[in-house]
Amino acid sequence: MAVIAGIALAAAAGSWQLDRAHEKERLQQAYDRGAAEAAVVLSAAPAEAQTLLFRRIEATGEFVPRRAVLLDNKVLAGVAGYHVIVPLRIADSPKHVLVNRGWVAAGADRSRLPDVRTPVGSVTVIGIAVLPGRFLELSGAETTGPVWQNLTIERYRRLMQLDIQPVVIEQHNDLGDGLARSWGRPDFGVARHYGYAVQWFSLCGLIAFLYVFFHVKRARSEKDHENSAPTGRG
Repeated sequence: MAVIAGIALAAAAGSWQLDRAHEKERLQQAYDRGAAEAAVVLSAAPAEAQTLLFRRIEATGEFVPRRAVLLDNKVLAGVAGYHVIVPLRIADSPKHVLVNRGWVAAGADRSRLPDVRTPVGSVTVIGIAVLPGRFLELSGAETTGPVWQNLTIERYRRLMQLDIQPVVIEQHNDLGDGLARSWGRPDFGVARHYGYAVQWFSLCGLIAFLYVFFHVKRARSEKDHENSAPTGRG
């Protein structure tokens, strides 16, 4: 029973890892398709995150620098810095969309924030729609200053009180602001999940092998013991 339970659990874990790998493959394919397709013009109409995710997006409006935040712990070429997140007020509407404008170096004195140039007036941003992720936060306290450890749409909407679309545009076009935009293709972790699946299925085989090995060994030991036992004479 223990062997059956062990094999069943390991096989279930391996199957779950395969499902995750297939899910990540679909996300990777969606990213590649979205990056290759024509840009979707983002209007003020409420949008669904899943319909925009990984699509090329074009949005026209004005940046609102007083509501900008700096995402900390972003490293480029071994240099610590920030990602600059600024809301773009979509033209002729009160609706906004967050734009990750790129990377800026932090500088030696962390108490002095970098000077980021922001284009004035109407601009057109072209990039990829992404969803921000939440990572380890050094403090449980709610961040209220301009430097954040994490960014989520819900947190930004709550703290800034802005009507924003449910995605962040990862800006790809250059607006002459001096920010670095070296995004690259994201790693969805497909190979990692396949590796975990191989480990779990290998564990299934190992459990079965050890069971058979010790079962046969015990059977042979019992047979040798019987053969070596003295026989009585009649």
